[in-house]
Amino acid sequence: MKLHSLRTQTTDPRERGTALGTRFGDQVSRIAELYLEHFATLAIPEAQVRAIATRSHEALRAWAPALAEESDACADASGVARWQVAAVGARTEILAACPTPGKGECSTAVFAPPGMPPQTMQTWDWHDSLVPDALLHELTPRAGRTVKLFTEFGVPGKIGVNSAGLGVHFNILFHATDATYATGTTNTTDATDTRHAADATARTTGRDAVPHHPLPAAGVPVHAIARRILDEADTLDQAVEIASTARVSASTSLTVVTADSRAASLELSPAGLAVVPAGEDGWLLHTNHFLDAGLAAAEAGPSDSLTAERLAHLKAVRATMPGLDPGERAKALCGAAGADAVVCMRPDEAKPAHQQWGTLLTIGLDVNGCALDYLAGAPYEATTRPFARF
Repeated sequence: MKLHSLRTQTTDPRERGTALGTRFGDQVSRIAELYLEHFATLAIPEAQVRAIATRSHEALRAWAPALAEESDACADASGVARWQVAAVGARTEILAACPTPGKGECSTAVFAPPGMPPQTMQTWDWHDSLVPDALLHELTPRAGRTVKLFTEFGVPGKIGVNSAGLGVHFNILFHATDATYATGTTNTTDATDTRHAADATARTTGRDAVPHHPLPAAGVPVHAIARRILDEADTLDQAVEIASTARVSASTSLTVVTADSRAASLELSPAGLAVVPAGEDGWLLHTNHFLDAGLAAAEAGPSDSLTAERLAHLKAVRATMPGLDPGERAKALCGAAGADAVVCMRPDEAKPAHQQWGTLLTIGLDVNGCALDYLAGAPYEATTRPFARF
């Protein structure tokens, strides 16, 4: 995966999207082509892909019009059909319609003890064949606000930080209600620690039933929720409030951490929003299964996922990670197993490309310094390659 960087200073979303599409038109076009081929390989008909992409884009336009404008401007400048760029932005929503979900192997470790600067690290595991190029983008959503993020071309956001001292990590989840609009309720974890989220969560989980619609369910793209939190939220409370207003059709965990040492995983699904706070020791670990008991009851992850094993590994190595620089922290993340650690995904070249998974990025957030520390590869590669800073 080749990482490109872009710094835009305009606060106008169309100008920002135009700059992105003009500078990286070839990459935007190629990534859209690769994803459409990937959906076809997974037997998701193009008509269904287009329907979900279009309806998700409509949901995005109603929920965050500036992000829809940015996407359309990027498509126009790239010479790519708007719905195709929207399909990349809603790739998680489209993949939720696949009868056989992929593994989605990502591992996140956040340490945010009271009175100390937070320290984080995440692996991002995906298909190398879909991401020959990716983007580090520094942008200005409004005057006085800087956002730095890592994402794919055509995707509004993923992992990042803002100048208010807030950062977001991203882990895909799988729920039985994915690709639907569920109307049930869910429990938040530890109501005492999440009172700040109670009203927002109730609005999300206690909504009225939605009439049956013959078209595919398509909610606000979860990647756009991560981006809007980075664009607008100064605090964990505000991040929860933003997430609570989005109706989704796919599941994801957004782990939010702030400079004042607050951290929580916002577990999103069509069944509702759950807020999982960091433990009293400051640690918050997340892989690819629900930690909230209510949502976990309808867990729908693939049977061959190593999510439980990776979470156990994070628990085993976490004591060795605090106080280290990003490169040393990445090596500590591997533990004694080194390159063979379960958090270091390697593609099985005996399988077809769409079934090959690898760790494409290892990334930490400096929420105090509004910076990303990253390595384009697995954490064990920090033994031979330095981390870069953006």
